[in-house]
Amino acid sequence: MVFASLCGPSAFADSASATGQLTKVDADAGKVTIKHGPIKALDMPDPMTMVYRVKDPAALRALKAGDNVKFDVDHETSGYIVTRIERQ
Repeated sequence: MVFASLCGPSAFADSASATGQLTKVDADAGKVTIKHGPIKALDMPDPMTMVYRVKDPAALRALKAGDNVKFDVDHETSGYIVTRIERQ
């Protein structure tokens, strides 16, 4: 059925890469707060500070508040999730 394949979970996901600065890291909760510039691909036209869920919380163990990072973020039906993050 074509309708089902077009409306599956991947039909709603948008992705983007961005850079920013960590203001808080909560590895136990699997969340990170990032201050970043606009991410136009995700309809974020202004700079902001935002809390994101992280796909792999173990990736946060090597990071701390104040680190500059490059990250990939997906917008899914359940919200935003960081799929990759690394210190710059």
